[in-house]
Amino acid sequence: MYSYIAAAKKQVQSIVSDIKATFFNEAEVRVAVVSYKDHSDNPNVEFLDFTPSAEQVSQFLGRLNAYGGRDTPEDVLGGINQALNASWKQQTKCIIHIADAPPHGAGVLHDLGRMGDDYPSPGSEPHRLTYEPLIKKLIQLKVNYALLRVNSLTDRMALAFGNVYAASSAGVKLLPTNTYYGQVNTGIGSSSIGASALHSGLQFEEMELGITYSHLRHLVVKTVSTSVTRTAGRMSLELDTTPKLSTASGKGKGRGMATDLSSIREDGSSGSSTEPSLESGPPHWDRPGWLDETLVVEGFCPDMVLQTANSLNEMMHSDDNIKLSVTQLTIHARSKPFAAGSVRLASYARTAASTSKFVVKSFKDGSKMLAHIAEDMRIQALCKSFALEFNGLLKIEPPIDFIVTTCLQSKARDGVEADCLSLEPYIDGEYVKYNSNSMFVKEDPPGEPDTFNQIAQAFSHFTFERSWGHFLVNDLQGVGHLLTDPSIQTRDPDRFTLSVTNLGDAGFKFFFAVHECNSFCRKLELRSNREMLVSGALEFRERWPTIEPTVCCSNKLCRSIIRLADSQESTSFPGHHWCSACWPQLQSSTIQWICSAPGPDHEFDLSKFFYESQGQITPRRCPEHTERDKTVSSAAAVGGSLWGRLKAGGPKRSISGRAW
Repeated sequence: MYSYIAAAKKQVQSIVSDIKATFFNEAEVRVAVVSYKDHSDNPNVEFLDFTPSAEQVSQFLGRLNAYGGRDTPEDVLGGINQALNASWKQQTKCIIHIADAPPHGAGVLHDLGRMGDDYPSPGSEPHRLTYEPLIKKLIQLKVNYALLRVNSLTDRMALAFGNVYAASSAGVKLLPTNTYYGQVNTGIGSSSIGASALHSGLQFEEMELGITYSHLRHLVVKTVSTSVTRTAGRMSLELDTTPKLSTASGKGKGRGMATDLSSIREDGSSGSSTEPSLESGPPHWDRPGWLDETLVVEGFCPDMVLQTANSLNEMMHSDDNIKLSVTQLTIHARSKPFAAGSVRLASYARTAASTSKFVVKSFKDGSKMLAHIAEDMRIQALCKSFALEFNGLLKIEPPIDFIVTTCLQSKARDGVEADCLSLEPYIDGEYVKYNSNSMFVKEDPPGEPDTFNQIAQAFSHFTFERSWGHFLVNDLQGVGHLLTDPSIQTRDPDRFTLSVTNLGDAGFKFFFAVHECNSFCRKLELRSNREMLVSGALEFRERWPTIEPTVCCSNKLCRSIIRLADSQESTSFPGHHWCSACWPQLQSSTIQWICSAPGPDHEFDLSKFFYESQGQITPRRCPEHTERDKTVSSAAAVGGSLWGRLKAGGPKRSISGRAW
């Protein structure tokens, strides 16, 4: 242990400086030190309470000596008890435990046998302490625990402590070299949606210390940074009562979860003590009558057709340029939800004229949160516009894309206010979180880089650079190239004010505190970095090449990003562009329909899918007998207008990032 005390003595100033630098010199770093030996030593526990003075910590460490002890185990529990009595006050709390010997407690906290332990029975030490109540108190204090492993003597202790953390739904990670690796009971309380949200942001993690001074310094800074990340995520869980689909669970090392984007991950409390019965089996999409509830709804969705050279600039300039369009739908849903968050229920659904799979989400208590969902839709639309340009610059396949949510209300009955619903595509696959709005970044295994993870990190950086430091899109998560529920950080305090994940300037700092530029950042020639943000002297790439025309699928419920050259077009519906999933439905849904206009009966071709995709009610009359409303622009007219503007404006070689 002497070498580690010496390391701490030499490195404490650097450690504190590094932590402060990581947080842009805006953090108050308080350090406390607990040194423990065994019961036969005097004193067996020495303590320095929390202090912001690195010099005071260094002086205290200078007085410590490693000596004494008759048996191998030490008074670890006495040390933890002293740590519990320190003056904790900050939101971010972490213990960094350097241990080369286990606590007393043969067969429970170590494998040395009873003969090698003066106090082999739990609770037989002079202070009568046992480990479970102590670890539970740390959890109640919301303390993240990092155990820096020196040797295998502490393996069983790590398992025991980790199991207590796991029982509270905290994240637990043991080293592969630990004898008990893989035996932590991580399933306790963690399988149900929203379980133990109070502690789900905590972490117990074992790390290999090694013997170098630089390694100690690195692990301490990394542990504090991780603790800050988890604190921010946990505070979001505790404070956010807005029905936002949060995927912030598991903010550890970016493990993928075998699930789908339709599950609900929510914050806050609904105040209801009774939980609904949930669908337990797989969906039976094609079983007649299984989708047993019909909903006639109306609402709005993002109106995105064609991305021009100025589209992104216009949307960044004002929310008024992020258009929403009206839609009317008939939805067939399963009356029994398959997932429940704290405020919303999720049910399988399909629309009347489509074979596509959807999820409809409703509020448990009938809350009317229309404005919040509309804000989310505008955020999604701006993120998609960033993605359209990003994809064009890098020419990546498949393109990075964002799911579109449609905000709906069931049609009001007399005297009854309509309920608010949302509809989004149902996506199967392995769910992966790439980054968050509070310093989480997915870490790839050494030597196994995840290309899409690199693309996702570069995309977040690109949004900051392209917007001249006014926006940053993060909280990226999804299945494959399809992302959902992004956050957007804004410099303007009046933009996206209903979004609780918009941390403003703090969101920029959180991102750059952990972002490392990769090959995609360099390919895009991104110039902004952490040092510039600290100094306030930001530099950005000025000129951006114009991209080839890119469109979103004309189906308002899809809006998948497609290249104009790859889109499908129909002469029956000029100005519309269809993705590979919607094009076959447009073709197969065409039927012969009898015109209801006065006069002789006659038939006309009608695609129910087309009208549903445009949010319109299926017409009863043929085009010759339909009275067109000249005051409302159809999607075809909008698409044609934008396409005309694009051609009339002449070719542009580049656009200015500063211009907007």
